[in-house]
Amino acid sequence: MSKKKKEYNRIERQILSLFKSQPKRIYNHKQLAAQLEIKDTQGRNNIIRVLNGLRNQKQLSEVNRGQYRYNAPRIKYYESLLNVLPTGKGKVVIETHEEEILVPKKQLNKALDGDLVVVSLHRKENEYVAHVEDIIERGKKEYIGIFERQKDFGFVLCRKGAMYTDLFIEPGELHNFKDGEKVVAVFKSWDEGRDAPNGKIIKSLGEPGTSETEIHAILHEYGLPYEFPKEIEAAAQHLNIEIEQSEIKKRRDFRNELTFTIDPITAKDFDDAISFKKQKNGEYEIGIHIADVSHYVQPNTILDKEAYDRATSVYLVDRVVPMLPEVLSNGLCSLRPKEEKYTFSAVFTLNAQAKVVSEWYGRTIIYSDYRFSYEEVQYMLDSESPHVDSQIALSGESYNVPDPVFDALTTLNTLSKLLRKERMKNGAISFDRVEVNFNLDDENNPESVFFKTSKDANKLIEEFMLLANKKVAQFIGKQSPPTPFVYRVHDDPDEEKLFNLKQIISSFGYSFNPKGKNINKEINKLLEDCNGKREQNLIDTLTLRSMSKAEYTTDNIGHYGLAFSHYTHFTSPIRRYPDVMVHRLLQQFLDKAKAASKQTLEEACKHASQREQLATKAERDSIKFMQMVFMEDKVGEEFEGVITGVTDRGLYVEIVENKCEGMIRMVDLKNDFFQYDMQNHTIIGRKSKIIYQLGDPLRIKVKKVNIQRRFLDFIPAE
Repeated sequence: MSKKKKEYNRIERQILSLFKSQPKRIYNHKQLAAQLEIKDTQGRNNIIRVLNGLRNQKQLSEVNRGQYRYNAPRIKYYESLLNVLPTGKGKVVIETHEEEILVPKKQLNKALDGDLVVVSLHRKENEYVAHVEDIIERGKKEYIGIFERQKDFGFVLCRKGAMYTDLFIEPGELHNFKDGEKVVAVFKSWDEGRDAPNGKIIKSLGEPGTSETEIHAILHEYGLPYEFPKEIEAAAQHLNIEIEQSEIKKRRDFRNELTFTIDPITAKDFDDAISFKKQKNGEYEIGIHIADVSHYVQPNTILDKEAYDRATSVYLVDRVVPMLPEVLSNGLCSLRPKEEKYTFSAVFTLNAQAKVVSEWYGRTIIYSDYRFSYEEVQYMLDSESPHVDSQIALSGESYNVPDPVFDALTTLNTLSKLLRKERMKNGAISFDRVEVNFNLDDENNPESVFFKTSKDANKLIEEFMLLANKKVAQFIGKQSPPTPFVYRVHDDPDEEKLFNLKQIISSFGYSFNPKGKNINKEINKLLEDCNGKREQNLIDTLTLRSMSKAEYTTDNIGHYGLAFSHYTHFTSPIRRYPDVMVHRLLQQFLDKAKAASKQTLEEACKHASQREQLATKAERDSIKFMQMVFMEDKVGEEFEGVITGVTDRGLYVEIVENKCEGMIRMVDLKNDFFQYDMQNHTIIGRKSKIIYQLGDPLRIKVKKVNIQRRFLDFIPAE
């Protein structure tokens, strides 16, 4: 830029600033020259040129010859939570606009992710952008980073994801924190003219890279508490542990009915049990008995407030962060074998075709006769025998279950398959995704990877839990007049994402009609066709991304993925707060008592949905971390992979044998210049015409593992 142009721009900025500071005042060029202390002819001529230019741009109006006033834009202001993206840009949601609106990085105005801000809207070409005008309330989020200590000050290096700045640590805040350790810091202030905000370190997590440090870091990043306050533990310890005769009289007694639990081998909290009784007419009475958490966790107590705040248990690779203290989750509420327990039950009479003939809901008491693992039940179903081998048995010793128990398991399995068949016929979507799991050593480091798949034993429990959730929602939802209730809803898929899915899978030879009347059947056919193929995991993931997120709300729109018109969460109150709410609402309805207001319930639903999303992100991060630890000693080794993502920065590749995903950066694609083709999801060599395409098999070599930042670098194997 020339010297003259720079001078012109400087004067233009000064003049606009003057007009904006006093928007009702009228100026001529002589008054502006005096204000700006410009006395030379060239300077005055520049002022006249600037005034003419701003008038032509309609930023100024010429009210009389040579006299100008500022055209103050009619700007509307909106409040919104700011969501900062890894790119450094922000996003805000404004009621008057359907789409999220971008905030350019330069217009964040020192606002951080999660802050409540005031924004103004500005038209830019064919879209709006938002500018942050003011910060109403800081998100008060904890920030995780590496402490870099200088002589009399320091920094917490925490630029990652949504955090685009480091935190400056003043001399008085240094204390005894050590250089290089991973710490938790909070925002203090952001002074005018400073490049970085001031922060305060509140906790050291220890040496970076260790499992304990990194898992605690993940929990802090998402604001997930991993310890209960002493007063919460004390309140749990003081709960009445006795099964009282006066309480039993208020409940339906199932203690003499055959009852059992089926859970993972590692389960410690058993929140659901099934009772089975064959009727004389050939029908079956099946009870779905759920831990009666609401009996112990009463509204407006400190236990209730803590459970509400947490809203969900968090299942990381090496630990569970429970919603309830252990005395409740693993003790009082857990439906352990050979113990009497208070439960809240949905009891159904089913005929041989798995049709519900009658239903009953209410508080009960049960006695669980058996605790089975999924593996034990699956072994019996596969062998068609009541025998369980010692290698499968939880006790380590082989045993036979009595014939009535085996008959119950096989009948429930048959009924569950009929229930599932009916669901699929009605349009439910079948995602049988492979889950990555790790075998951990004594120090919680991963020794090996294994994949968890859903078999008949898992599906048996799943179908009866789905039945209870559906029927409870129908029972309340179909009442007249309607009563406020908590639903678990799942909206229709995003149409644009479905078209993107069609475009991608067509390269694998799959057909898919995103405009058809039965999209769910199209999706199921696609999932069935790719089952067992190398691209299955990729297509499953892409299909899932086209789905809407399930959430809690008082406004029932049905559950698309399950093909249910009514659905709720009733079956897991030990680990989900909405289930506790559903139990209370159901009991209030049965008692003909006044329920909570719809507004209060909706606020709780939004909170629970947000906490669930945070927990899901933390769980994914813990898997990603364990994958990095698992791959740390495999630098230089080669693996078969599949390309799972194509970007302008390079290729994402998933290793087939362990599902660990890494990146081949564009700079590591040697011997050619590769160009990114966004439309076709490919990278093409300019000279060689080599094409790397989404879903292609590719042998890779592990180049680098960064545990702290949780990424893998690959290069193509030679």
